[in-house]
Amino acid sequence: MRKELKLKNQMQELERVNLFVEEICEELGLDMELQMNLNLVIEEMVVNVISYAYPEGQVADIELLAESDGKELTFVLSDRGEEFDPTLQESADMDVNPAERDLGGMGIYIVKNIMNQVSYQRLEGKNLLTMTKNIEEQ
Repeated sequence: MRKELKLKNQMQELERVNLFVEEICEELGLDMELQMNLNLVIEEMVVNVISYAYPEGQVADIELLAESDGKELTFVLSDRGEEFDPTLQESADMDVNPAERDLGGMGIYIVKNIMNQVSYQRLEGKNLLTMTKNIEEQ
């Protein structure tokens, strides 16, 4: 299975992202809990691209590729925005009271805790964030 979604860096596109993830999960027969977790991960990373990758007001494309061999489900999020490797960012300190915690870090914490593998590359002017989840035991 291989599917691709092209979208603009605008918040209203999140509905299309959610439907894309939902469609993939249903096609693969994944349970609702995993579907919700994958939706959370993908939405969190797409929101980061929309919010931070481009100067305010600049409209640009974001691509989301999903591939599965039945054992793993891999998402590759790509954009031509500012270079940023979320895997190098420190995860939020979960031992600190949320009211006292610094902003940021929750997204990558969520991604690292839900996905089995997360990697980043900068190739030919593109940010490529690859996130893989083992789905075989579903």
